[in-house]
Amino acid sequence: MYTLAFDGRMGASGDMLLAALLAVGADRSGLAPVEETLDVRYVVGETTKNGIHATTVDVVLTDAGSGETDDGSGHDHTHAEGHGQTRTYEEVRDIVAEMPLPGTVETEALAIFELLGEAEASVHGTDLSETHFHEVGADDAIADVVGVCLLLDDLDVDRVVTTPLATGGGEVSMSHGIYPVPTPAVVEIAERADWELRGGPVDAELLTPTGAAILAHVAEGTHALPSLTVAASGYGAGGYTFDEYPNVLRAIVGEGSGDLSRDSITVLETNLDDAAPEVLGGLQATLADVGALDVSIVPLTMKKSRPGHLVKVIVKPEDAGRVAQRLAEETGTLGIREHGAGHRWIADRETVTATIAHEGTRYEVAVKRASADGTAYDVSTEYDDALAVAEETGLPVRDVLRRAETAVHDGYADRLVHFVEGDRWTEFADADEYRDPSLDEEGFIHCSTPTQIVTVAQYNYADADDPHLLVLDPDRIDAPIKYEEQPTGGFAHVYGPIPTDAVVDVLPFPREDGRYVLPDDLS
Repeated sequence: MYTLAFDGRMGASGDMLLAALLAVGADRSGLAPVEETLDVRYVVGETTKNGIHATTVDVVLTDAGSGETDDGSGHDHTHAEGHGQTRTYEEVRDIVAEMPLPGTVETEALAIFELLGEAEASVHGTDLSETHFHEVGADDAIADVVGVCLLLDDLDVDRVVTTPLATGGGEVSMSHGIYPVPTPAVVEIAERADWELRGGPVDAELLTPTGAAILAHVAEGTHALPSLTVAASGYGAGGYTFDEYPNVLRAIVGEGSGDLSRDSITVLETNLDDAAPEVLGGLQATLADVGALDVSIVPLTMKKSRPGHLVKVIVKPEDAGRVAQRLAEETGTLGIREHGAGHRWIADRETVTATIAHEGTRYEVAVKRASADGTAYDVSTEYDDALAVAEETGLPVRDVLRRAETAVHDGYADRLVHFVEGDRWTEFADADEYRDPSLDEEGFIHCSTPTQIVTVAQYNYADADDPHLLVLDPDRIDAPIKYEEQPTGGFAHVYGPIPTDAVVDVLPFPREDGRYVLPDDLS
């Protein structure tokens, strides 16, 4: 599982998160939608904090936002911190909705602002619709939240974790007066988060409401950095400089161990004794539209021996209010119970494409693969896909299910291999991508698992000159990978060129007494 881990020992703010994500490899150009909508731009720089080289990000006003002109010094801007009118929650939502964002990025950003709004409303004793953002409604805070969501989308990690977040200490001046650190909004957000707060280690505000809300939505808590094969690391610098502590947020990305991960949830329940079957049948879809993770409906006997149903809905804590509202609207229930936030343990899951052959035609079926600690323990075909293929081909649906799962079980591996003669690989070693003749002839490149390749090579390439194996990381291949049923089992086929940076190793393929022997590195 590709994991992003934050080291929270010096807290987090919006600009520190932006800087850390850029330092760890996110693409600066991904921030363009914000700069196209708001009169701000991101100024990325470098600094050193107590001997640590770190990235800095300042959100600054452009001329259009500041009314200033270039003075010839190169500094044709003013800082956007706290800039802009006080905005309501709905006004912030409208600004985000106007940005040209991918759908998932917009959803994530709006969820973070909803979390901020709920925290502000709780502190001030108001409703969300009446909440006015002050510091967090300014242009720089909007740029921080949306920018972080864009950079996370670019990194495309499977999991985000953070160690306990330091709050700092002392007092801080805000729009309503002077408050102790952590501020009331940060404490409210922490109640909804999976991670832990930790005081100190200096008297300054280290964890801002914006930083807390972002991490409350995207990150799960961990007491220590998880086991990772590190791919990249970087540091995002904060504004303060301290004598003894480097004021940086460290980010690390890498491949995790694949253990089950902990996911924060809460459970909504209601009893129904008069719901129409059609309404119950549609709850899975209608509640999923507003954030439900799972919906269960259990028959039960209610008071006066009336038949009824128990509806249980699993949601993320920050989505509970929205889902409860929709549940009430759909069912007419007069009351909904919420169990305190807990956790569920979830496997590393991915959906891959399998194909089965019938009378000369291939049919695609989605297959879910669940794993823990690098080992698959469940492979299951999407039933609706299998049913559609069965209806089109006349095959029994259970045969479609079995054959698709077998194709994935046989052909899937964390490392795939491709047979190549040495001279051919030399042609592509310095290129951006590798193309095999089969891509033009058949539309795909043949791949095998390490357990399959010896038999494949012996049958097809017994007399090859200078045989080698390209060891491939499937996660780095942009083209579709399909696990396709063949007479001898399921095999992985790559439907496009293979980026050469997906080739993680090139191994000689030895032969003994005329037969191929699997290289030790693949054993």
